Amino acid sequence: MMILFVLALATFCYLSYVLLRPERF
Repeated sequence: MMILFVLALATFCYLSYVLLRPERF
């Protein structure tokens, strides 16, 4: 189930990226 692992990792990275730069477009 590598696809699920990659999907979870991508989601985590995306959320971290959004949280690290709030309101900076």
